[in-house]
Amino acid sequence: MVLPFKHEPFTDFSVEQNRKEFEAALEQVKGQLGQDYPLVINGEKIFTDDKLVSYNPGNKEEVVGRVSKATKQHVDQAMESAEEAFKTWRKWTAVERAEILYRAAAIVRRRKHEFSAWLVYDGNKPWGQADADTAEGIDFMEYYARHMIELAKGKEINDRVGEENTYFYQAMGPGVTIPPWNFAFAIVAGTTVAPIVAGNPVLLKPSENTPVIAYKLVEVLEEAGLPKGVVSFLPGDPAEIGDYLVDHPSTHFINFTGSRATGTRIIERASKVQEGQKHLKRVIAEMGGKDTIIVDDNADLDLAAESIVYSAFGFSGQKCSACSRAVIHKDVYDEVLEKTIDKAKEITVGNPAEENAYMGAVVNQKQFDKIKEYTEIGKKEGELVFGGETDDSKGYFVHPTIFKDVDPEARLMQEEIFGPVVAFTKANDFDELLDIANNTEYGLTGAVISNNREHLNRARYDFHVGNLYFNRGCTGAIVGYQPFGGFKMSGTDSKAGGPDYLQHFLEAKTLSQAF
Repeated sequence: MVLPFKHEPFTDFSVEQNRKEFEAALEQVKGQLGQDYPLVINGEKIFTDDKLVSYNPGNKEEVVGRVSKATKQHVDQAMESAEEAFKTWRKWTAVERAEILYRAAAIVRRRKHEFSAWLVYDGNKPWGQADADTAEGIDFMEYYARHMIELAKGKEINDRVGEENTYFYQAMGPGVTIPPWNFAFAIVAGTTVAPIVAGNPVLLKPSENTPVIAYKLVEVLEEAGLPKGVVSFLPGDPAEIGDYLVDHPSTHFINFTGSRATGTRIIERASKVQEGQKHLKRVIAEMGGKDTIIVDDNADLDLAAESIVYSAFGFSGQKCSACSRAVIHKDVYDEVLEKTIDKAKEITVGNPAEENAYMGAVVNQKQFDKIKEYTEIGKKEGELVFGGETDDSKGYFVHPTIFKDVDPEARLMQEEIFGPVVAFTKANDFDELLDIANNTEYGLTGAVISNNREHLNRARYDFHVGNLYFNRGCTGAIVGYQPFGGFKMSGTDSKAGGPDYLQHFLEAKTLSQAF
């Protein structure tokens, strides 16, 4: 019996037994670091001489794994096997495909700390953030499995006398999944298993920053009974195989999460019909954010500070939903800023593989340098009131950073930083609070901290983001509870983890029979 969906609970690391079990998992994974990992094409493991090397961002001398790199020839092989697998996989019933996801979720659940430990090394995620990442991956598998069974029933439509009409969904064909590094298990799992459970084979190109944990997912899917050819594992250099995957005439969809620049490039390239292509490609894209928490003059100011700190500095601000803008009513501005600084002082920074720190390292040298550059920009555009320290001697560590009195049109308030940097600005009234919140090209998440119901009702419709939160932070969407996706340049509003998501990978068909 399949129980109704309920999201995977998070581990309470204040419990000593949980801490000991997680420390044991870290030791277990540490003993497996530095191994070589293959491509997977049609169920075959293929090792290549050219490797992606994954390093622990918190200890850049520590090799997490060496992963074989795919070439264009490998892409062709994978697509050929995907097209062959599609002939039979599409005809599996929704229940049969869902059972693969149930088994995969059960495998990960039994090895939950192990997968989270891989996230600690591969992405330097702190314990709680890694645990939530793994839990979300489990949730995606459980939720999409159940939802596909419902979609397989089709939708009710009307009949006329002497006629029977049926409306149902069918799989599209092979497609490409290009997930990011920041949710290296959850988003990799969600963007891969959704099209698969809908009946489509997937060519998975993981981020070059976190390829090892992605390979672990492929292992789980194989163990769960996924037929060969339904998923191919194709890590590689984006410059070599990225465009090739998108342009391939047999690619039916591209499921992408990442930067605005890459997302818009994919959308443009996918719109071109290639020689031999007999369909229009779909692009499902989530492309980042510049997310705002606004606080009016009738708010719980402790809650406001707590929400800003949690949303700005969780996983070092490396979330597309992270709060990087705090827009505060002038009458409470100084108090909220002071309370936020006080809470930020409590944050610990360190290597989660060695200690249960609140913040680990940022993902790589490129991100480290980018955040440092924005910190220098911030010193010119506002006043640095807290943090700003960086250290890349051993890992890529950036401390929580707070700027105040930043102009709403400044670069610090407009450009996505993807690091633990938050800029404060003040507004005279609620109209101005909303105007500033809406003044970026992004529209992913936002939050309003207020006890004024009239203001909250206005924000419901006038705060232009895909995920809006009242009296809580702007991060932490849960599968099945807060379907995730944004407006404007934040993407195609895919609403991952929600009731509309699987339809991105399905074709609706009408059958009409006359009697």
